[in-house]
Amino acid sequence: MAETTDVLFVDGVRTPFGRAGDKGIYWNTRADDLAVKTIVGLLERNPSLPKERVDDVAIAATTQQGDQGLTLGRTAAILAGLPTTVPGFAIDRMCAGGMTAVTTTGSGIAFGQYDVVIAGGVEHMGHHPMGQGVDPNPRFLTEKLVDPAALNMGNTAERLHDRFPDLTKERSDRFGMRSQQKVAAAYAEGNIQSDLIPVSYRTETGWGLATEDQGMRPETTMEGLAALKTPFRPHGRVTAGNASPLTDGATAALLTSSRAAKEFGLSPKMRMVSFGFAGVEPEVMGIGPIPSTERALKNAGLSIDDIGLFELNEAFAVQVLSFLDHFGMDDDDPRVNLWGGAIAIGHPLAASGVRLMTQLARQFEQHPEVRYGLTAMCVGLGQGGSVVWENPHHAKYGK
Repeated sequence: MAETTDVLFVDGVRTPFGRAGDKGIYWNTRADDLAVKTIVGLLERNPSLPKERVDDVAIAATTQQGDQGLTLGRTAAILAGLPTTVPGFAIDRMCAGGMTAVTTTGSGIAFGQYDVVIAGGVEHMGHHPMGQGVDPNPRFLTEKLVDPAALNMGNTAERLHDRFPDLTKERSDRFGMRSQQKVAAAYAEGNIQSDLIPVSYRTETGWGLATEDQGMRPETTMEGLAALKTPFRPHGRVTAGNASPLTDGATAALLTSSRAAKEFGLSPKMRMVSFGFAGVEPEVMGIGPIPSTERALKNAGLSIDDIGLFELNEAFAVQVLSFLDHFGMDDDDPRVNLWGGAIAIGHPLAASGVRLMTQLARQFEQHPEVRYGLTAMCVGLGQGGSVVWENPHHAKYGK
């Protein structure tokens, strides 16, 4: 019987994220090429790892069609120059696709069936708008299994405001403004650029090189946010300023066993401690990270007070605020999203989970006093996903 082994997050990279649509930098770029770019970049950053020693490649996408179809993990691996002996697969858990790629392949490492894996996600929301081409089973609606509003993520965010009156529009706007400010500060301090893989792109005016995220708005003010339209209902509270924009981008992570890390001289940036996924009412999918985090903490034998750094995906500000309120944390808790989040950076659905991990890994390096961190996100159709990580730079790591 195979013995369990540590699951190590060795490295993570991503493309700069671009705005979705014909004004976005990746409008003329294929989705699978974005995924390939991250895999190539990841391997170039870890040259001591023989390509043939990669045991599997898992790439997530929410809309698996067109240039996001054809078993992305396999096709991207071949296109990235991995030997044909390296298998691959595609995976979908909507927004938590990349996160699930990591926990699924990581479980294979823990069980002793893998030594080295690449896991990530890609979403080209310009080419493949969320929900494009899907055919929901009529029973969802005719048997009232799901409210029609649950199929629109903006409506579910408005439902959170309805359910929790303390989650005001002003709080959401302020959180959105702070996200923009924190991302700008992180760029100014050089905290984000080191894990970005530059991408060449072509527009009507010629070729360019993407080296930073396209959607940042550091000039955001509360006055400007207050004047934005509420597209999901008249006089609503969810706006473009307190929600993540539609985004294109890709991510990839390198995970190994302790044995492989030692063999190839790789230094781990994090150790996976536990994970949890949970389901909630689809109509209020934003609260999903609450039960998934409770499950992950229980699996780890930890409490929320043991977590020293949080990377929470900002699909909507109200979604993060509901998490903070539940766990008794302040809106501006210094442990949460140190470098901002998806409201400023963007949320290319299946890619985002690995972005959270990559940022947490960098923060661990700067904060050896922190032992445990959490990456968590809400997921469409009423789910949440959470992963607890341990900091190898902490004095108690491995003890």
